[in-house]
Amino acid sequence: MARKILTVAVLAALAVLPPVFYLTGNAFYLDLATRLVILGIAAVSLNLILGFGGMISFGHAAFVGLGAYAVGIPAYHWLYYTAGDWAVSGLAQIPIAVAVTALFALLTGLICLRTRGVYFIMITMAFAQMVYYLIVSIEEYGGDDGLVIDTRSQLPFLDLDDPLQLYGLAYVSLLVAMGLVAMIVKSRFGMVIQGAKGNDERMRTLGFNTYAYRLTAYVISGAMCGYAGALLGNFTTFISPEMMDWTRSGELMFMVILGGAGTVLGPVLGATVFIVLEEVLSSITIHWHLPFGLMLIAVVLFVRGGLMGLFAVLFGGRK
Repeated sequence: MARKILTVAVLAALAVLPPVFYLTGNAFYLDLATRLVILGIAAVSLNLILGFGGMISFGHAAFVGLGAYAVGIPAYHWLYYTAGDWAVSGLAQIPIAVAVTALFALLTGLICLRTRGVYFIMITMAFAQMVYYLIVSIEEYGGDDGLVIDTRSQLPFLDLDDPLQLYGLAYVSLLVAMGLVAMIVKSRFGMVIQGAKGNDERMRTLGFNTYAYRLTAYVISGAMCGYAGALLGNFTTFISPEMMDWTRSGELMFMVILGGAGTVLGPVLGATVFIVLEEVLSSITIHWHLPFGLMLIAVVLFVRGGLMGLFAVLFGGRK
C-alpha cells in the first residue's frame, strides 16, 4: 500500500507541478521535468532487463543515441536535400527509431546474451562504444560536434514546438512505459525472465528456452529506450555522439539502482532524484560527481532496494 501511495504521489506531482511552473513564468522547471521524464522512460526500459532480468547492460545509452539520430538524420536530409515531408513526420521518425534500436538490440543481443556476469557488462559497453566511434567518424552528421535538429517531428494534433505539448507527450509515454513493464513482469513471460535471473539452470530444466526469453526482453528494452531517444532528440533539438557514451549508460544504471531495481516506480524515482541533485550540486561545485558517487555507495551498502526499499521500511513496515 505504501508503494502505491508513493507511486500515485510521484506521478501526480509530475503531472501537475511542471505545467504550473511553466504557466507561472518558470519555464526552466518544465524543461527540467521534460528531461527527467524522458530519461525516466530510458531508465524504466533498462530496469526491465537489469532489475527484473538480472542483465546488467552498460551500453543502454547507445539505444538513446540511435533513437535521437533517427530523428535528426531524416530532418537533416529534409532541410538540405528536400527528401520530402516524411523526413520530419513523427509517424515516420518514431517508428524508424524504434525499429532501428530493436534491430540493433536483436543483433547485439544474439552475441551478448551468450555471456554472463562481467563479460556481459563489458561486451554491451563494447558494442555501444563501437556505435559511438562510428557516429564520431561520420562528418556528414557533424562528427564529434553533433548535429542541430532544425525541425522537430510533426505529429497529428500535436505541436512539439509547444513545450507543454512536448511534455504531455513525454509524460503519457512514461505512463505507458511503466504500464507496459508492469504488465510484462506479471505475465508468464515476465515470470520466466525473473526465474532465469534467480536460477537459469533450473528454468532450462523445466523446459523454458531462457535464451530466447532473455533476448526478447532485451529487444523490448532496446526499442523502448530508442523511443526515449527520439523524444530526447525532439526535446534538445541537438544530437551528438556524447548521448551514447558509456558514462551516459552509467547514469541510467545509477538511476535504476538509486530508485530501486526490480520495481516499476524505482527508475522514475531514481531519475527524479538524479536530475534534481545534479542541478543542485552542479550549481555548487564542478566536482558534483564525488557526492553522487558516495551516495550511490551508501545506497548499495546500507539501503536494500534503493529509495523504494527505504520508503517501504519507513512507511510500510518491511524489515
